[in-house]
Amino acid sequence: MSLLAVAHLALVAGYAGFQWTVRVLVYPQFAGVGEGFAAYERAHQQRVTRVVGPLFVGQGATTVWLLVLLLRGDVPTLPVLGSAVCLAVVLGVTAAGAVPLHRRLDVGWDADAHRRLLRVDSVRVAAASANVVLAGWLVLG
Repeated sequence: MSLLAVAHLALVAGYAGFQWTVRVLVYPQFAGVGEGFAAYERAHQQRVTRVVGPLFVGQGATTVWLLVLLLRGDVPTLPVLGSAVCLAVVLGVTAAGAVPLHRRLDVGWDADAHRRLLRVDSVRVAAASANVVLAGWLVLG
């Protein structure tokens, strides 16, 4: 068990816990905000970036490092490639789905955008959860 694999597991598990919290607690509460939702949404975006930004950077760094080690034949293929795919899914769905929907919501409440955000976020939760399993496999061998 390498320190890199443990750090990777800690980062993907931290992100998965964050994402589950957002999906189960934070986003469902959006519907109850009412008047002032646009300001609430903008504040949410600013605050959440402080948490998710370092988690994305950390996961990106450990994933790239693991991929380099994979090219050298020093780590197992399936958990490393699987973890890289999970991170790519999370980042892709965030950029192509969640960010545009948040931008729509920061203009004001939009029930359709909110429903779509919940669906998009479910994909992120699934990919983040799968990544924990893969990172755990990497640590435990």
